[in-house]
Amino acid sequence: MKTYEMELPEGEEGVFAISIVDVPAIKENFIALSEQKQFMLAQVDKKKWLLVGPALIPDKEIYRRDDDGNEYNIVFRQPVIEKAAHLYMKKGYQSSATEMHRRKLQGATVVETWLIEDSKKDKSAYYGFDLPVGTWMVSMKIDNAEIRARVEEGELRGFSIEAYFAEKMIKQNAHQWFDALDQIPGLFE
Repeated sequence: MKTYEMELPEGEEGVFAISIVDVPAIKENFIALSEQKQFMLAQVDKKKWLLVGPALIPDKEIYRRDDDGNEYNIVFRQPVIEKAAHLYMKKGYQSSATEMHRRKLQGATVVETWLIEDSKKDKSAYYGFDLPVGTWMVSMKIDNAEIRARVEEGELRGFSIEAYFAEKMIKQNAHQWFDALDQIPGLFE
């Protein structure tokens, strides 16, 4: 399967929204901190109603499929994640949240972001996460009763970014490479 490394050249938009989704592509759920319930391992003031979790994890292959059914992976490197996180804050997108990448949300605001610098001593470890250095963590305040209920029901479980990045292919499996060679007329005759 092809793998593309995501890049963020000068002038690219980067991350312009964070979506609350049922199945995050990065395969890591957030934790929900609410007045009524405490999900997972967090111990924080339960009146805050925060969702805390990773937005991007460095070097993790993320499965994708395009509209034509072509399957591939994408991967974000640590410097690109750092640049994207800083650009997101610099452009003021903290209140730009969506639900399932479909509708804009009112009452969902990113109130804190950070990059993990030490996976054992980081605030994320306190919340029960075991994530690599360079992971972009997000804390989102939820004042939307509908979204709170859907999180409590377990329907919405993580974050997913909405972004514009450039890509470059870094890996293609050998089977695909030989199949491509077979398409060159006369090569194996």
